[in-house]
Amino acid sequence: MMICKMQHFIRYSLVLIGIYLLGIMGAAAQQKTGDSTSVIHILHADTLNNITRDSVQLARFIGNASFRQGNTIISCDSAFKNSLSNQLDAYGHVHINQADSVQVYGDYLHYEGNTRLATLKGNARLTDGKVNISGPELQYDMNARIGTYTQGGKLINGTSTLTSKEGFYYADTKDVYFKYNVLLVDPSYTLTTDTLLYNTDTKIATMVAPTTINDGKTIMYTTSGYYNTETGYGNFGNRPTIVDSASTITADNIETDKVTGYSYATGNMVYRDTANKMSLLSNYGKVNQANKTVLATQHPLLILERDKDTLYMVADTLFSGVMRGDSIITAPVKRPGVDSLAEDTAAPRKIKAPKQLPPPDSLQEFAQMDSARRAIADSLTAVPQQVDTALKLTKADTLKKSKDTLITGKPLLKKDTALVAHNLKRPDSLALALPKDTVKPDTTEKRYILAYHHVRIYSDSLQGVADSVYYSSRDSIFRFYRDPILWANNTQLTGDTIYLYTKNQKADKLVMQPNALIVNEAELNKPLYNQIKGNIITGYFAGDALDWMHVDGNAESIYYVKDDDGGFISVNKSLSAIINIHFTAGELNKVVFIKDPEGTMYPFTQRPKDEMLLENFRWDIKRKPKSKYELMGK
Repeated sequence: MMICKMQHFIRYSLVLIGIYLLGIMGAAAQQKTGDSTSVIHILHADTLNNITRDSVQLARFIGNASFRQGNTIISCDSAFKNSLSNQLDAYGHVHINQADSVQVYGDYLHYEGNTRLATLKGNARLTDGKVNISGPELQYDMNARIGTYTQGGKLINGTSTLTSKEGFYYADTKDVYFKYNVLLVDPSYTLTTDTLLYNTDTKIATMVAPTTINDGKTIMYTTSGYYNTETGYGNFGNRPTIVDSASTITADNIETDKVTGYSYATGNMVYRDTANKMSLLSNYGKVNQANKTVLATQHPLLILERDKDTLYMVADTLFSGVMRGDSIITAPVKRPGVDSLAEDTAAPRKIKAPKQLPPPDSLQEFAQMDSARRAIADSLTAVPQQVDTALKLTKADTLKKSKDTLITGKPLLKKDTALVAHNLKRPDSLALALPKDTVKPDTTEKRYILAYHHVRIYSDSLQGVADSVYYSSRDSIFRFYRDPILWANNTQLTGDTIYLYTKNQKADKLVMQPNALIVNEAELNKPLYNQIKGNIITGYFAGDALDWMHVDGNAESIYYVKDDDGGFISVNKSLSAIINIHFTAGELNKVVFIKDPEGTMYPFTQRPKDEMLLENFRWDIKRKPKSKYELMGK
């Protein structure tokens, strides 16, 4: 019995001596490195054994093993420790606690005590209390406090989940660098890219590669910039693009704010509404993607695409928005002698104000000019009721009350009641205003456009200038305000206000009122002008050219008559209540006087030259846009 106790005591003493010697050898090795904190100290184990594996002496710890190195605690089910190389291999429920700041878990750990590099496999994950990183294999450098995965991994930060093939987490700065097949998923958006920088504290994602952000309503494409995934604010460079269901924005730089719904585009902005085939170019744009409005300044250019005759428009400022379906269309009442803009501002017949208006901060100057006009903008669809009333003439009544006279290219005057009757059969000549009871709410989105200050338009068939223009795709009418001038071929059209009706993306009809004036060069580059003026002038298009025009109220004309060889014979100066003008290939062909015509025919050589211009005559051909490239500028 005594012999057994002595043997047991000797065996136990040898184990202690072995542990002591291993500790001394490890300490000696550590002293060679000059870093005493790299020593891995045993804190606890249920069982300790010494084994030899590949001629290497190892200490085997089984059951609730725990170790300490500096301020780091390592615990596991079992472990092998090589004191000579200062390495630790741990198995089962591995847990690394670094100063209660970073926790690392796994099924297996290989730990290099000298370099303090930990490699974990099997359900490996790392957390700092807020962020969780997991993957089939993790490496954690406790010196640099950097966690790495290279075989795929996932990061969870609040409601956001990021996955990638490779990831590098910097615990001190809370930055994460993701590479290859990066996917960030959040309840409010998804982000895909190949390379991404992400801060888990600020939740700011920094893009350094082509990136797509989809929030369910818009898709953002960018290659550089940053995005605050928590607030929804982003600043993107290098020609980013934002796409929604109906529009696309591209610019050199775009700032976007999900809270306000605004995006700010700077440098060569291109805004495109695919539904309405509209493009808006400028150096600066403010877009509200919630309300689908866009404000463009700094050389804005609007392009309305058509099958054959695209329209280009420039102005100091261009604004466009989507019309709501709760406004009833009604015609404004105009009074003779009142400025059209002032009249629009004075007393509009408004059934219900539209909900969608340009934002006040973006249109302050325009609002000062005529604030009420903006309030009734999408309810202005027809010409004044005065037009409708004046032109509701029946064929019989007109023929009964009027003396019908036709001026043709021939030197003789003659009556042509058959031609007058034929003209009155045209359905458009009897009702120019839109019937208010026929306009039905449209469930599709209709866009309106506001252009103000120094407006110029160009298309192959029509050119024009004005101070401001309003257009609605609901009724397809352009409204030109304040000193507007239009040119159709060589014919100049002016009036206090001009309404241009379009149909199937082509000019269909125009109305000029009041103080309407038509001027046409009787001879190119010579001061000889055919002129017709009246209270209201209505013109009709055939194809891309003017077909005929109807002048109503105090109609006056000066018309040069040519012979068959094109030589001037006479000049007719006439007054009439109503005049019809006919064009051929866009050029003035003949004039028909209706209702109480009177006038004088002068031989061409005996014409009174000081009476050859009507009151308020103007010829502003120098202001006519020459081409679309002139509008585009540099």
